[in-house]
Amino acid sequence: MASLTCTASDLALLSSSSSNATAIASFLCGRFSSISNQLSDATHAIDNTYLLFSAYLVFAMQLGFAMLCAGSVRAKNTMNIMLTNVLDAAAGALSYYLFGFALAFGGPSNGFIGRHFFGLNDFPSPSADYSFFLYQWAFAIAAAGITSGSIAERTQFVAYLIYSSFLTGFVYPVVSHWFWSGDGWASPTRADNLLFDSGVIDFAGSGVVHMVGGIAGLWGALIEGPRIGRFDRAGRSVALRGHSASLVVLGTFLLWFGWYGFNPGSFLNIAKVYGTSGGYYGQWSAIGRTAITTTLAGCTAALTTLFSKRLLVGHWNVIDVCNGLLGGFAAITSGCSVVEPWAAIICGFVSAWVLIGFNILASKFKYDDPLEAAQLHGGCGAWGLLFTGLFAKKAYVNEVYPGRPGRPYGLFMGGGGKLLGAQIIQILTIIGWVTATMGPLFYGLHKMKLLRISTEDETQGMDLTRHGGFAYAYNDEEEFSMRPGMMMTKIEPTNISPSSDGRRSPANV
Repeated sequence: MASLTCTASDLALLSSSSSNATAIASFLCGRFSSISNQLSDATHAIDNTYLLFSAYLVFAMQLGFAMLCAGSVRAKNTMNIMLTNVLDAAAGALSYYLFGFALAFGGPSNGFIGRHFFGLNDFPSPSADYSFFLYQWAFAIAAAGITSGSIAERTQFVAYLIYSSFLTGFVYPVVSHWFWSGDGWASPTRADNLLFDSGVIDFAGSGVVHMVGGIAGLWGALIEGPRIGRFDRAGRSVALRGHSASLVVLGTFLLWFGWYGFNPGSFLNIAKVYGTSGGYYGQWSAIGRTAITTTLAGCTAALTTLFSKRLLVGHWNVIDVCNGLLGGFAAITSGCSVVEPWAAIICGFVSAWVLIGFNILASKFKYDDPLEAAQLHGGCGAWGLLFTGLFAKKAYVNEVYPGRPGRPYGLFMGGGGKLLGAQIIQILTIIGWVTATMGPLFYGLHKMKLLRISTEDETQGMDLTRHGGFAYAYNDEEEFSMRPGMMMTKIEPTNISPSSDGRRSPANV
């Protein structure tokens, strides 16, 4: 790179003759070009550093999923559920590298599916760098992690490998291509032929990530059926509680932390001005606003769940509050960048009741989901898409999706119903696509007897029968009724002392 220093002596040497005007101009232009190149390099470095940091935060959510899942299952299946979370990341990395990223963002392509960058061939490109791949991979394995929670405690290990690779390598990438790629048929960044003149606004993935993972988990849990003992012979619901509320709370806080990469990070860059250069307001401000709307939605949902469940069941339940918090985050993920903070409070309030309502329906229809993943991510994710169609603000929509004046915005904000119509199309499309792909996959695994474990394995716990031993020493009192044979009970010592004639003293009995 050329030196950026320039002194009066440099110009004096150039002005020794009258013919040096062109040389002076070239000298100055060269210095300005060098400065411009350095600023451009700095901008790329800042944006890529920001995106890499966001990718690390989203990846940290895998630890949150692992802790949340571990605490939500019984202790006898802890090693199994932890292993599946590790494999979601490991198997997902290879499948997304080989196929997923190309199907999602391999442009130029058609509106349905990408067709370049298989195995990261001819990558990076002018449109994306390695940091973008890492960020999108972290999103893909998050969708797989959602599904693993729905089918926990009763699924064969090989089924996890098959569905996780298929979901991250094909099902999820196609959906992300539709709504996030510039070539996607419903993308808001498409150059022309926008769906309803708007395209779908699913900024960080209420539909693309949460609904895909939730609907896939729904079909897996439906085909497998409930866990043994989840409903009694009369059809009444029996709580099979997780073994550690502490792990659930730890996982929730880790997911909360990671969501600041999930939502604000979806801007993909930070060094971007809005309007005149040199002002205080730019993309960095929108990123801060997105973090605030994310926080308010989750916190409102948590408090709404706390008091609602107190009225419904009569006690304060930390597990319900954690799930309510995550439901609020899943809902705001779609519109986090284009709504006002006050609207995020409405989003969180409604999402709590959506989750409660779907849980009541699940119990009535004898649907068993140990982590409420389908209800939380599928139900609250769908509400988040509708919420965006209702409350997206015109000014924010034009900032986040520039270059198309007159783009539709929220119905309740005066923008008409076009955006809401696009959001409804997205909901129906995701339900149809995931049902058509993951439903037959789970059914095929079921028919081949590769999906559900045996009754003996489920009763004893997969840690003992499939993974070489328990995660830690424990006593599950509720499991005693399922163990065969007689059991010795512990006899506590007493203070009974023999009387002088060798008989027990009645006073001490």
